[in-house]
Amino acid sequence: MHLTHIVHRALQLAPDEPVTAYGDRFRTAREQADRVSRLAGALRERGVGSGEHVGMLALGSDRYIEFFLAVAWANGVFHPVNPAWSTREMIYALAESRTEILFIDDAFLDRLEEIRAACPDLREVVHVGDGPPPAGMAGFEELIAGTGPVEDARRGGEDPACVVYTSGTTGRAKGVVVSHAGLVHQALILPARVPCHGVPGGRILITSNFSSISMMVTWLIQGMWGGITVVPRSTDVDGLLDAIERHGVTHAPFAPGTMQQIVDRPDIAERDLSSMRSIAYGAAPITEALLTRVMKVFPNAAFHQWYGMNEFGLATLLPPEDHAAGRKLRSAGRPAIGAEVRIADETGAEVPRGEVGEILVRTGAMMLGYLSKPEETARTVRDGWLHTGDGGYMDEDGYLYIVDRIKDVINVDGWNVYSTEVEQAVASHPAVAAVAVIGVPDDKPGEKVHAVIVLKHGRTASAEDIRRHCEPLIAWKTPTGYEFVDALPLSNTGKVLKRELRKPHWAGRDRQVN
Repeated sequence: MHLTHIVHRALQLAPDEPVTAYGDRFRTAREQADRVSRLAGALRERGVGSGEHVGMLALGSDRYIEFFLAVAWANGVFHPVNPAWSTREMIYALAESRTEILFIDDAFLDRLEEIRAACPDLREVVHVGDGPPPAGMAGFEELIAGTGPVEDARRGGEDPACVVYTSGTTGRAKGVVVSHAGLVHQALILPARVPCHGVPGGRILITSNFSSISMMVTWLIQGMWGGITVVPRSTDVDGLLDAIERHGVTHAPFAPGTMQQIVDRPDIAERDLSSMRSIAYGAAPITEALLTRVMKVFPNAAFHQWYGMNEFGLATLLPPEDHAAGRKLRSAGRPAIGAEVRIADETGAEVPRGEVGEILVRTGAMMLGYLSKPEETARTVRDGWLHTGDGGYMDEDGYLYIVDRIKDVINVDGWNVYSTEVEQAVASHPAVAAVAVIGVPDDKPGEKVHAVIVLKHGRTASAEDIRRHCEPLIAWKTPTGYEFVDALPLSNTGKVLKRELRKPHWAGRDRQVN
């Protein structure tokens, strides 16, 4: 199956019904099909036609969805660039992926000169916005208006659909290559187990930026069933609540941290959120207290939790019936349809139920591999099993519990931050002799990035000095907490004992992840 199938199906079944909403702008299936085929024609004229990488550096809009479809229609591979990244991180991903055409909106034009200078494969830039494009740059709407439609290449199956970058364990980001079949598999699994999360005529909400697989799948679920994908003009809490009320949103995925912000709003009882029928959440378990509050705010919604990664999609699911019964709420659920989960020891052998080991996963949505990183791919996927780096156990009923992280991964409101990447940024400060970065509990679901620093002899630096140094390098992943010590605790082999650094922050908690 191929992603562009949803365009053909919508055009056949309901050509004049809207398929996207962005603010007050609606696009019907007929309009979307015409625009996508014309934009694909423009891409073909620019040499896209055999798997070339086409990037998008922009905030969310209905044009982002048209970009996904047009690149696939033209037989290309789309590369959504994380808008929360620093310019240096963006350049690394664009250069490594050898992205040849970049779509960019007004929010990032001030970075373009630096990006162009550092990315030799980048041969054309397209402006995405409502206003006229800058001089010397093609415009999104101009390409559509000035190009005739072309036939769909129907790129699909195991062909690469996209490259999505995730943080790297060695300080470098990794491009996860995902096939069309993998994306389609992900979009089918959740509604297969939770029918209320995929219904004809539904209105599903995009709640984060399009650089994650989860938001692509969110759009794809509704595209398959028929209905409207609602893209808010802002994904802050105000923007999300306004979109729910304005468009009568029926389905949405939320990070638990966002749910916390929603229920903490003093005016939340005055908002009309009665249209919501299904809420998915993931990346961090929800507390029973928060779940109780959220269910009161969304009284008509069924809740379900998922555990997954860009590398393999959805692995486990805690369905609405378990939430309604208050059953196993601390778990991440049981293996989803099409997924296998194993708790293994260091050799990869399965451990007894109740015993903690590494979580291994294989699904029908396994990545094709890490772009240009065969050795990293081979280390991560062994004998068909993807080694997640998460520690957990499975109970006698087959429910998965995540208790620790084997890799140094920090969960910040649903986004993975690898400590080595942050440590490299902190260590590049001239006053820093050594640093260890850990995750510490946050008041909301998820964790905070915390740096434990040893300064060079005779040098001084404040927390604010380190923060200002790191922000241009790693943006939102910059530590929020700082601790200065005389020395880091080391093992006999000289390895930093991060567990010792974490102990005082996690004392009294039965779980070592938040």
